[in-house]
Amino acid sequence: MGNETPGGVIWRGQVVTADRLIDVGAVVTEGDRIAWVGQADQIPDAMQGYEIAGLARGLTILPGLVDVHCHGGGGTSFPDAETLDDVEAAANEHLKHGTTTLIASLVTAPLDVLVKRAALLVEAVEQGLVAGIHYEGPFLAAERCGAQDPKYLVSATPDAVNRLVSAAKGAAVSMTIAPEACISDEGKAALKALVAGRVLPSWGHTDCSIDQAKSAVVQGVQDLKSAGEIVRGGRATVTHLFNGMRPLHHRDPGPIPAFVSAAKDGEVILEMINDGTHLNPTLVAEILNTVGRDNAVFVTDAMAATGIGDGTYTLGSQRVRVENGIARLADGDAIAGGTAHLVDCVRIAATKGETSLVDAVYLASAQGASVLGLKDRGRLEPGLRADMLITDANLFPVKVVRAGEVVS
Repeated sequence: MGNETPGGVIWRGQVVTADRLIDVGAVVTEGDRIAWVGQADQIPDAMQGYEIAGLARGLTILPGLVDVHCHGGGGTSFPDAETLDDVEAAANEHLKHGTTTLIASLVTAPLDVLVKRAALLVEAVEQGLVAGIHYEGPFLAAERCGAQDPKYLVSATPDAVNRLVSAAKGAAVSMTIAPEACISDEGKAALKALVAGRVLPSWGHTDCSIDQAKSAVVQGVQDLKSAGEIVRGGRATVTHLFNGMRPLHHRDPGPIPAFVSAAKDGEVILEMINDGTHLNPTLVAEILNTVGRDNAVFVTDAMAATGIGDGTYTLGSQRVRVENGIARLADGDAIAGGTAHLVDCVRIAATKGETSLVDAVYLASAQGASVLGLKDRGRLEPGLRADMLITDANLFPVKVVRAGEVVS
């Protein structure tokens, strides 16, 4: 019995936990769980005989990243996917760059199309390819619809919401909705139906006033509190802050200050696309200084070109032109999603902004898990799922581990 092969793996390198950097650290995994995290010279005696899988020099160990807003990658997109192979190709593009939990985002389309796409994504969730569905539309403001096709925008009604929620069979985690869509009695009823279906509202693609934004946030908080059980992580999000919404102006403030204030009060979580194109990294750091890292989350808003490069792509019914890594509508100038992986957002925050590596990683891992209400991932802590991204010293992926298995 004493000659049995030990049942764990030791990963050595600089370890990024939720609250500190361990320069010469180690993560020990047993099966699909993390068993121990700490200084490499303090590994418990009982674990000393485990297989050593990571070298100490030059490697950084991050928790697996969690992206709650992603439209695709690897040449395919979720809004255009026809088969599970299409979904898998997009999901794998992000998985091999360290995103071990991914939400598949759809875009505005006819309800029949959204129902069809949702049915495919439900299968993808069941097979573990993605972790859920995000509907970005169709209840958006035409004035701020960005790359969404305005001809398919519709009013928010309980029937329309229920149809989309039902199609997702419990896999829908969030829905982007404009605050002004929830002003009427029917709009308020639609919001209640959304929350009753255990789907988080995500405020965005809006041309609303500051007062309308405040009112929607309050209504959302009330609906979530009265839902009877916690809906996902319990807080609404704001879809890619600053992008797809009326800009801040000193005489016409629009929704942004209302969203930032609500985040500072812990009422919403602000999505930010920290890819260097959608937002200036210094602005991102200033928002974080204002609201705190527990009230924001990094997302990619990535589309099909991610990992492929420049060219012409589709996003739902829209043609998209990608030049120099920037995606825009082929027939206009609106930005049409991102082309970065989530680890790129971390790298930009830590090297080009004023955000610490610990906080940048937290925003791309623990916070995504928090939005989803997933308590078993997003951090390097004993007992949690063994999801890890191992990078070189410049934060470029070297190896990816999901549930204890090396997947890339």
